[in-house]
Amino acid sequence: MTSRTSQELAELEREAVEAIEAADSLPRLLEARSQVLGRKGTITESLRGIGAADPADRARLGRELNLAKQRIEARFADRRAALEAGARERELREHRLDVTLPGTGLRSGHLHPVTQLEREMVAFFTGLGFSIEDGPQVETDYNNFEALNFPPDHPARDMQDTFYVEGGNLLRTHTSPVQIRAMQRLEPPFRFVVTGRVYRHDFGPRSSPMFHQIEGVMVDERTSFGDLKGILYAFARQLFGARVDLRFRASYFPFTEPSAEFDVTCPNCAGAGCGTCSQSGWIEWGGCGMVHPRVLENCQIDAERYQGFAFGMGIDRAAMIRFGLPSIHVLFEPDARILEQI
Repeated sequence: MTSRTSQELAELEREAVEAIEAADSLPRLLEARSQVLGRKGTITESLRGIGAADPADRARLGRELNLAKQRIEARFADRRAALEAGARERELREHRLDVTLPGTGLRSGHLHPVTQLEREMVAFFTGLGFSIEDGPQVETDYNNFEALNFPPDHPARDMQDTFYVEGGNLLRTHTSPVQIRAMQRLEPPFRFVVTGRVYRHDFGPRSSPMFHQIEGVMVDERTSFGDLKGILYAFARQLFGARVDLRFRASYFPFTEPSAEFDVTCPNCAGAGCGTCSQSGWIEWGGCGMVHPRVLENCQIDAERYQGFAFGMGIDRAAMIRFGLPSIHVLFEPDARILEQI
């Protein structure tokens, strides 16, 4: 080959360098390299053509081509490093964190509405001097029924739809078994409240197979039904506001005599009637009465000397009334967004 071939090689190298420097992204740079140094690139083709050159020029042309290839590879490496550094800088600039901005903070949890209301209820009664009693959720038939004046064949057992478990025991249908356990241990006068879960075969807008109940008992020598009503009125107005009203209806419970059920005015309609209260203006809340003398005797308390009252109501239903919910089941929906609105 003549010196003109060397000039052509210098021109190829110049064009390759220009293409490399003009590449503004890594894909374009790789494309430029492929056109020069790839399998079908201009430098690669020139290296393959050395065999056809004049034997006297082969060594020189081979040396010049290899040196040109090395210089192009070096320019390619430099350009690639520059493009990658620029990409990193852009990434850091676009996603830069401003450490002077205030933090977002972590969302904190809170107590379930039923738990909040339960604690508020207990605080009301402890403020009146009531103590707190507790007991197991799996109970004996005696504590749940018989000691509360439910004989084995008494038709009043039909009032309770009971979950029985192995060994003749059952899931307590009310918190009253704790009343038996406490009265067998305490010496009158005493007053206490009980809270906890209870279980019944029951399902509806205002009822659930598992629900929470609060119960109160007071026994001394001069307790009256008037004392009971006064405490319930004060309790209802503490929970639902000063304008709430109660309605007492004569009823029957084996463990109290006389007995009554009491309703609270519906907060959704203020007594006008709506779907929540079945158009009645009232929502049934609980039951109450004077402790039956036979229950006192079953707990070794002198029924001739002492008398007392007892009351119980659903905490979940109170939460439904308090928060104006259409159904008690909203409280137990597995969706935190629902509870956050309460």
